[in-house]
Amino acid sequence: MQNFNRVIFALFLTTVISSCEKDDICVEGDTPLLVLEFFDAANPETNKNVTALRIMGEGQTSAVNTFTDRSNLNSVTLPLKTEADATTFYLISNSATNDGGQETGNIDTLTFNYDRIEDFASRACGFVVNYENLNTNLQSGSGNWITDIEVIRATVTNSDSTHVKIFH
Repeated sequence: MQNFNRVIFALFLTTVISSCEKDDICVEGDTPLLVLEFFDAANPETNKNVTALRIMGEGQTSAVNTFTDRSNLNSVTLPLKTEADATTFYLISNSATNDGGQETGNIDTLTFNYDRIEDFASRACGFVVNYENLNTNLQSGSGNWITDIEVIRATVTNSDSTHVKIFH
């Protein structure tokens, strides 16, 4: 009888341990970031750095923190809003601040429109938001440094590859 109780206890313990789900750590993923890549307008196949690039979200008081502010880059990742179907950014080339604290760079306003798709990742991660039907709207102006935009991938489900090419 004692051996039988040990076997039952071992089976019970094995069942309890194997049925537990790791639900306190989220390792499966997160809402993806939008990947922008910058190209030379005169030679569209060639990457081109944007000098002293700063990107500000509309209504924000600080620069986007997914890359080093005012650096020379040819690719960046940006967070899109998860609670709205559009996100507007101010992309600033040659960003600097004058003595009065005013931005002196060339500012272009770019809005990304999309459909939000909630996807259940796991109990630990909850829902992540993916984006479909991505399109862009560049506010036109006489001094735009951005000359053209091309959406390469209209679905944003990961941050592994370029979604939007920006020519300047």
